[in-house]
Amino acid sequence: MTANLPAAPSQDSASRQALVMSTIAFTVCFAVWTIFSIIGVRIKQELGLNETEFGLLVGTPILTGSLVRIVLGVWTDRYGGRLVYTATMLAAAVATFLLAFAHTYEQMLIAALGVGLAGGSFAVGVAYVSRFFPAGKQGTALGIFGVGNVGAAVTKFLAPLVLLAWGWQSVALIWAAALVVMAIVFWFTTDDDPVIRERRAGKSAPPRSFWQEFAPLRNLQVWRFAFYYFFSFGAFVALSLWLPRYLIGVYGFGIATAGMIGAAYSIPASIFRAYGGVLSDRVGARTVLYWTFSVCAVATLVLSLPSADYVVRGISGPIPFHFEIGPLAFIAVAFVLGFFMSLGKAAVYKHIPVYYPQSVGAVGGVVGMIGGLGGFILPIAFGALNDLTGVWSSCFMLLFLIVVSCLVWMHVTIRRMERAAAVKTASLSYAAE
Repeated sequence: MTANLPAAPSQDSASRQALVMSTIAFTVCFAVWTIFSIIGVRIKQELGLNETEFGLLVGTPILTGSLVRIVLGVWTDRYGGRLVYTATMLAAAVATFLLAFAHTYEQMLIAALGVGLAGGSFAVGVAYVSRFFPAGKQGTALGIFGVGNVGAAVTKFLAPLVLLAWGWQSVALIWAAALVVMAIVFWFTTDDDPVIRERRAGKSAPPRSFWQEFAPLRNLQVWRFAFYYFFSFGAFVALSLWLPRYLIGVYGFGIATAGMIGAAYSIPASIFRAYGGVLSDRVGARTVLYWTFSVCAVATLVLSLPSADYVVRGISGPIPFHFEIGPLAFIAVAFVLGFFMSLGKAAVYKHIPVYYPQSVGAVGGVVGMIGGLGGFILPIAFGALNDLTGVWSSCFMLLFLIVVSCLVWMHVTIRRMERAAAVKTASLSYAAE
């Protein structure tokens, strides 16, 4: 059971420590979770993988990290984030270490399933951090925690350097060691959350049964939030994994340069998540989501335009035209896309403690699971679209359709809610007369 307990003065230090350490731990976990965005390119070359096989490889850790989120979220509600977070990091570290000794495509897929446990840390951190803060500050706190997405940029900056110097196996070994160190530091520098402490002291009711934790999942609203997160987070993860390959294929960059440019997308899509939490607390998560989906629709539409040559039949003869989004324009639009995705990710999770304060672990877990599944499904879809259409920008065509669907579903639902509220108000006014 998750409760919104106001942070008393004596809890301020523990709250700050929990938030800071959870954010740092999530950064390390996210760096490990997206490790295939860099080493996958080298593995693709070594094994001669096609685009679909490459998409499956980079997406497999995202699958595991998505599916385990709901279970890890419930476990966090029941046993506490300090224990579950530490155990999750250690388990992911073992799998990442073993990845360095995989030689076949099948072995790498199996190792990738274990590496994906690092992605499940998000559901743990959300349930753990939210218990330290009152409702009015949870948007900001969870936004700050979500900055850990910058781990994707850490991998893009550092992994190419390690890969070029010592090979992709060294990347796996070093990232595994970082997880072990982080797990030890986290365990010794954090405390149990207020709910767990009160439960152990016998001052609160015991946790609900395991199945009762999932009761809110019967609400369509939960799945609507999950679809929003499928785009705002799932597409972010997918692009974090796919952009280096896209930049190499479209603009001919080397792997190190592609990693650096890919980080230019990952950084704003991570750091500004904290600002998205602040905005959600101030102006409302619904307003932030409207802006997110609207701007992202325009950005993905622009990026979906393929390079093309046109010939117009002019008065004096054919007039040729060439259209192409250059690398600088691409980076600029990707920056805008990443920035608004970061706002949207925070806005979605602002809703959860407000609507489901007693089930943050379960609801946050399923929303995170669906969002993470986006990070698994979309890279595979990107690769398949490349194979089927032969058009690089087909990935952004797909994202445009998804974000427009989010915008339409949200707007229709909100208008329906507004009409229902207006009818209820009119009925009450009539009854009072």
